[in-house]
Amino acid sequence: MLFSINSGLLDACVLAILSRGDEYGYRLTQEVKEVMTISESTLYPVLRRLQKSGWLTTYDQPIQGRNRRYYHITEEGRAQHALHLDEWKDYRARIEGIFRG
Repeated sequence: MLFSINSGLLDACVLAILSRGDEYGYRLTQEVKEVMTISESTLYPVLRRLQKSGWLTTYDQPIQGRNRRYYHITEEGRAQHALHLDEWKDYRARIEGIFRG
């Protein structure tokens, strides 16, 4: 991909995915990797930062004898997701204006 990926974009993508339902870390990584090149080691610090900001909570669920950590978006995270969505629409319109003249 020619365009750089910054932390704001990753935050927005993770919140968007979690706004559809709880997910575990590996699955989140796979969903993000479908649209951008990242490693698992890139996503886990993002998840910790979002959790520290109060936008995510976690819970463990036993799966085949092991605990799987799930991430859940909070109400504050939903509000942040809405802000990201508004910002994205504005940003996208401006960029398309430049590209299309």
